[in-house]
Amino acid sequence: MDKIDRAIINSLQSDFPICDSPYQQVAKQLDISEDNLLQRLQSLLDNGTLSRFGPLFHAEQMGGALSLAAVKAPEDQFDLVAEKINALPEVAHNYARNNTLNMWFVLATETLEQQALAIQAIESQTGLTVYNMPKIKEYFVGLKLDA
Repeated sequence: MDKIDRAIINSLQSDFPICDSPYQQVAKQLDISEDNLLQRLQSLLDNGTLSRFGPLFHAEQMGGALSLAAVKAPEDQFDLVAEKINALPEVAHNYARNNTLNMWFVLATETLEQQALAIQAIESQTGLTVYNMPKIKEYFVGLKLDA
C-alpha cells in the first residue's frame, strides 16, 4: 500500500457522498482521477487488503429483519453445512467458531416472515436446529481504522 491507497481507505470509511457521481467527488478530494480511484479500490479488494466495500444499511428501519444465528454443525459435515447455508441469499456472513455452536451467520431479510422461512429452509436442508438470536438493542461504535 502506498500513500494514495492509505488515503483512499481512510477517506472511504466515513462520509461517503450521496450524489450522482460519488467516486468522482472522492477522487477530486484525493486529487486523483476517478479511474485511478476505481482501479486502486478494485486492486485493494482483489489483493485482500480490503475484504469488502459497500454500504451498511439499517434493515429494521427499512422494514426488514437482521439477526445473528448459529448451528451445531458436525465437524465431518462442516463444509457441506456451510455450503448449504451460504447458498441462501438471506445469509450475509458465515463464520466458524470454536464453540458448541460452531457456525455463526447473519440473516438479512426484507421481512420477519422471510427470516422465519430462511430459518426453516436451513433446518430442512441441514437437519440442524438454527439458534436465532435477534438483536435486542443496537450500539453505534463508530469504528474507524486508520491505514
